[in-house]
Amino acid sequence: MGAAETSGRERFDLGDFLLESGEVLQGAFLIYRTLGRLSPARDNCILLPSYYSGTDASYDRIIGPGRALDPARYFIVLTNMFGNGVSASPSTLTNSCAGAGFPKVTIRDTAAAQHRLLSERFGISKLKLATGWSMGAMQSLHMAALYPDFVERVLAVCGNAKCWPLNQAFLEGGSAALRADATYEGGCYSAPPETGLRAFGRVYAGWAYSAEFFRERLYEGLGYADLEAFLKGWEDDHLEHDANDLLAVLHAWRHADAGKALADITARTVLMPCDTDTYFTVRETELEAAEIGHAEVKVLHSPYGHCAGAPGRFDTEAREVEAEMLRILAD
Repeated sequence: MGAAETSGRERFDLGDFLLESGEVLQGAFLIYRTLGRLSPARDNCILLPSYYSGTDASYDRIIGPGRALDPARYFIVLTNMFGNGVSASPSTLTNSCAGAGFPKVTIRDTAAAQHRLLSERFGISKLKLATGWSMGAMQSLHMAALYPDFVERVLAVCGNAKCWPLNQAFLEGGSAALRADATYEGGCYSAPPETGLRAFGRVYAGWAYSAEFFRERLYEGLGYADLEAFLKGWEDDHLEHDANDLLAVLHAWRHADAGKALADITARTVLMPCDTDTYFTVRETELEAAEIGHAEVKVLHSPYGHCAGAPGRFDTEAREVEAEMLRILAD
């Protein structure tokens, strides 16, 4: 992690944190960053939770003066979820919860920890907006479902409150590929399981974008000479991550389900799926919108699949997401 990414980070200690499973995450903590100033009324806070393989720094490209996320107007809190290698994770703990001893953490657990951070450290009783991409969207929806009086607005980009069956199948494939490496040793490895990490990245790459993206060789526009170079790039990217961290967050994603609490959401809710996303499909987003009852569904039309909603990655899609954010904040 570079100095630019870690600058300004703070730590919120949670002690021995009781999890949804009944296990205890010993010495739990969240690492977060804030931008802007909290208003005297404490009513201008926006929450951006991290996404899979991302950190608080991953949203930087969509924050700035004159943007929807303008620190001159809002108090922006960027959080790192449990397991992501920044907050309490297999790779960051040194107690019995380190490494293979890391307990099964869920999205509900991270949402509960974030609620404590916002309410206890900052005295916030209501969020202006909870928003994020992918697992950031999952956390935002859980926050609104579990704490309905706490969240005024939700903008969930390419993410659901539940991991639906096709999504589960994708995640199981990646998990199996990583665990099949003999050097993984059930999470007790002494050196990174490189073969498993490479396999994980290669499996992941085939799902992140759409059929059109591959058919039309759109990866060339991202700087890859051919398909093999693209797949190799995803392999190399995953070598930068700790295997147990990847699997800890994957477990949270795989088992996400806000359940009947979706009906408790009172926040103004906008769901933005991409029409070519194979993780979080339009149809399953529509089913969740029906459970919420008052949610709007605004479909992103893009050949970039799940990655269409990645913060600032593709100009056209980023402008569409930002326009929706401006609209919901203005209401």
